[in-house]
Amino acid sequence: MAGPAFRAAAVRVRVPATSANLGPGFDAFGLALGLYDDVVVRVADSGLHVDIAGEGADTLARDERHLVVRSLRAAFEVLGGQPRGLEVVCANRIPHGRGLGSSSAAICAGIVAARAVTIGGPSALDDAGLLALASELEGHPDNVAACLYGGFTVAWTEDDTARAIRLDPSPEVVPVVFVPATPLLTETARGLLPRTVPHADAAVNAGRAALLVEALTRRPELLLPATEDRIHQDYRSAAMPESTALVAALRAEGVAAVVSGAGPTVLALAHDGTADKLTHFAGPEWAAHRLELDHRGASVLPLDV
Repeated sequence: MAGPAFRAAAVRVRVPATSANLGPGFDAFGLALGLYDDVVVRVADSGLHVDIAGEGADTLARDERHLVVRSLRAAFEVLGGQPRGLEVVCANRIPHGRGLGSSSAAICAGIVAARAVTIGGPSALDDAGLLALASELEGHPDNVAACLYGGFTVAWTEDDTARAIRLDPSPEVVPVVFVPATPLLTETARGLLPRTVPHADAAVNAGRAALLVEALTRRPELLLPATEDRIHQDYRSAAMPESTALVAALRAEGVAAVVSGAGPTVLALAHDGTADKLTHFAGPEWAAHRLELDHRGASVLPLDV
């Protein structure tokens, strides 16, 4: 059987940074942020060429080991076969190893680009298929769901298949991220989690997670109590004491602050009147950025945008 046909023109995919967990929503909640990587992919006559600018330009592989390339390859297999050659250009702005979903962004960029350059791709790999494949490559669906769909997502696994719903966060919510200079591997952070947690802590988290859905979408005045967590942040504190201290200091001031994903970035869910002031809250060891919420998720854009 003949393999798929590919478009001659290059495609450009833009993918947002994401913050997972958001306090109590461990491995379930994700929020898309207005900080983006861009990936341009063109099917070539032969070979593989990878160019990288920005984050990871000095450290990432430029061969089949590159995560975007591996994701492209995985999606092409689902779509029916590999192209003869590939040219991949990455403009990376999402910090690596900081809990802002850089690996999820790379995975989503690769599979969305593969679908876009394959003629008939959307019918062969629909949005549910994108989520399932991205979750398989990432290992869990929380970040990839937010990266693909934008907005605020709730993800879960049912019958061994990743699923997610998308909700619109309140326009009053303004994310501020505090990014430290030192990364932290997700595997390291996950290794600090216990196999079991006290029943009382699990009960508190269940209630706070339910409240967070309401707080983040309709009643942001409830974000401080809604972001209380007892099942993952404290256990990881030994690996990122500065992040833990910053979260505590912000929350003491009434700001809904959490560890972003596996850390060490700290995410504050502020409002327009306080967001700019928060960027001066931390010391010089933090790079503080006021961001927008992303509502589109992974998008195929014109090359000249």
